[in-house]
Amino acid sequence: MLYPLPPVMVSCGTMEKSNIITVAWTGTVNSEPPMTYVSVRPERHSYAMIKERGEFVINLTTERLVRAADLCGVRSGRDLQKFRFCRLTPAPASAVSAPLIAESPVNIECRVEQRLALGSHDMFLAKVLAVDVDEALLDAKGVLHMERAGLAAYVHGRYRALGRELGKFGFSVQKKQEAKR
Repeated sequence: MLYPLPPVMVSCGTMEKSNIITVAWTGTVNSEPPMTYVSVRPERHSYAMIKERGEFVINLTTERLVRAADLCGVRSGRDLQKFRFCRLTPAPASAVSAPLIAESPVNIECRVEQRLALGSHDMFLAKVLAVDVDEALLDAKGVLHMERAGLAAYVHGRYRALGRELGKFGFSVQKKQEAKR
């Protein structure tokens, strides 16, 4: 399979009745309009909530949040109020009724456009309605610095910290003098 993957915590439902599911089957599928997806097994508690409401929030997982992310992936919301149990803070989103996870540095608010039954999982293809970013990740000019977030990755059953930068987009074709800057 393709690794590493982002172990994201997907919040769904409403502020009054919410759940969190951790998935690694997610990613960007389009830039204009911005679209993403999550794939969820139909027997999961969050599946019905996402299907019914047609919206969810992708909350990026940091090194600090890995333990909560793992728990939200292995325990069912049928039996446990995950926000409370993991001591996470539900916060109102700007464009959807599902809560954000306040401790996550990036929250991606999504509305389902299409559901595709694929076999073991159904893919919820969604339009990105809003992206909420912790101001600590922005510099004085408003440039996003994701390296400040301490994001985690999932690699074949293990959570990993992301490492050092190896280059930036386009560095392989830059003139040597430009690359030194």
